[in-house]
Amino acid sequence: MRSKIKFFKIKGNNKPKRGIFRMRRLLSLLLVLMLIMGALAGCGQKSQETSDKSNQQNANTQQVAQETTYQRNETVYFGGGLWSPPSNWNPLTPWNAVTGTVGLIYETLFNYDPLKNEFIPWLAEKGEWTSDNTYQIALRDGLTWQDGKPLTSEDVKFTFEIAKQYSEIYYSPIWQWLQSIETPDNKTVIFKFSTVNYHEWTYNLYQIPIIPKHIWANKSKDDLLNGANEKAIGSGPYLFDTYSNDRMVYKRNDNWWGIKAMNMTPAPKRIVYLIVPSNNVALGMLMKGELDLSNFFLPGIKTLKANYGITTFYDNPPYMIPDNTVFMFINTTKSPLNNVELRRAMAYAINPKVIAEKVYENQVEPANPLGFVPAKAWEEYYDKNVVNKYGYTYDPEKAKSILDAAGFKLGSDGVRTAPDGKRFKLEISVPYGWTDWMEVAKIVADQLKAVGIDAEAKFPDYSKYYEDLTKGTFDLSFNNFGSQVTSTPWTLYNWLFNKVQENGPQNNGNFGRFDVPGLQDLIAKFNQTKLGSPEAKQAAAQLEEIFLKNMPAIPLWYNGLWFQASNAAWENWPTEHDPYAYPVTWGGRWQTGGTMMLMKIKPKASQ
Repeated sequence: MRSKIKFFKIKGNNKPKRGIFRMRRLLSLLLVLMLIMGALAGCGQKSQETSDKSNQQNANTQQVAQETTYQRNETVYFGGGLWSPPSNWNPLTPWNAVTGTVGLIYETLFNYDPLKNEFIPWLAEKGEWTSDNTYQIALRDGLTWQDGKPLTSEDVKFTFEIAKQYSEIYYSPIWQWLQSIETPDNKTVIFKFSTVNYHEWTYNLYQIPIIPKHIWANKSKDDLLNGANEKAIGSGPYLFDTYSNDRMVYKRNDNWWGIKAMNMTPAPKRIVYLIVPSNNVALGMLMKGELDLSNFFLPGIKTLKANYGITTFYDNPPYMIPDNTVFMFINTTKSPLNNVELRRAMAYAINPKVIAEKVYENQVEPANPLGFVPAKAWEEYYDKNVVNKYGYTYDPEKAKSILDAAGFKLGSDGVRTAPDGKRFKLEISVPYGWTDWMEVAKIVADQLKAVGIDAEAKFPDYSKYYEDLTKGTFDLSFNNFGSQVTSTPWTLYNWLFNKVQENGPQNNGNFGRFDVPGLQDLIAKFNQTKLGSPEAKQAAAQLEEIFLKNMPAIPLWYNGLWFQASNAAWENWPTEHDPYAYPVTWGGRWQTGGTMMLMKIKPKASQ
């Protein structure tokens, strides 16, 4: 199926429709039913909030929130993307910034709709390749910053060039292939490239937030890289309003340029983004209508929908949109895991359907052999011929035969030894407290034992898990940090096959430190092909073949875009019947649907 990237133009009354966080505590259906019976007895917080705790806040980092009761038909309460007290709104360090910093306050040149594979002109009215190495952007008329000053091409140029000046800024590597930027007038920005990385550039069009030159040009290096940027001023539809220990409050920007330019006005006057301490609390708040939208993983969805009218994107299983893939990374530097036949056998030995059914109550689906999220932008690169030739399915007998042929002998105790005759035991590492992953790790260990591979699930605390993952001291480890749906599967392979660091931690993927000659050149070749071209598909197919032949990681399941919405106070949420937006509010992901969702939800008429 061929799927071209589309640029969607907004005009007149046309109102069309990211690091990843999730809550990890898995509740049984019995607990869900118990919570349903007891929810009205006081689980959760009231939706009309007062901030009496403000006097107890840390004065050096937090602004005192005034005691305020917000009108319910003007205020939405969201949760699932805020995990610590708000303290950072710096768009140059988006991994530290409060969710909504990018998307609500700061905006990107384009937004992107993963459901339709469409780029939505945002600050940019249009963008096009005017030659093989030149990309030209035309900004919209009437763009303004939240302080009333005009947003011009100089701001766009400054945003990119500041990363040339300071290599510590996360998108500074773009200057390895971006040659120059010209601004012939206030609306036009011309990017000229020494090497054209089409896939990476397209991704950056909706990733890099534009910042105001008149504010940021005078900041010190330390302030740029480490400053909190409290009372942030961007160009977006929401203003920094207030915050406290357990929430961030955004207020609608009634002077937002988009009201006139795109004829769109956000429906909620305020967004109160809450820290919800556990998913059972989120569950109770959702059932009572005190939480309008949850981006948490919550079990018992079928019961919640039947008894409380909770909205999910799909009416039936999996209920959630597949958003990213959880892989089991294999440390290819350790023996006997450096034996490709052992890695291939493990792929045949694992049954992801059991994971989907037992752990996730079919709210997730088993991953395909490549780990490709079933999104339009990626489907055209999925080479069925390669998968049919080199792929795998759950087949424990096949796993046993591969192990037998490779010299992994089965002992009388049912445990195999390595080809050199030595016993080995594999540890499957997931962070303690991520209880859904913990349950999966136990299942995978049992499935490996069933073919004679001695394996055990281990649950270190997160810091130890991450240290082992990035330093390459683990055996097997689950991770999904770079597998979320994007405009191109180049991002997946750039993560899966990230260049091995010789003398440092492997922070950006390829945690098993897999490499073969020519691999990095092939990733670069894919990056430099035009999206959807025959050359792009050929390069992708070569990467897919390398992956399936070597199995440096095993795709397990698609983690969902956890989305449950209450209709008690707000309605018209996006669903499969009206897929106008990707309903995500995780940090760094608002520009892929969350912002658009705010334009179309409605306060319930009965309020």
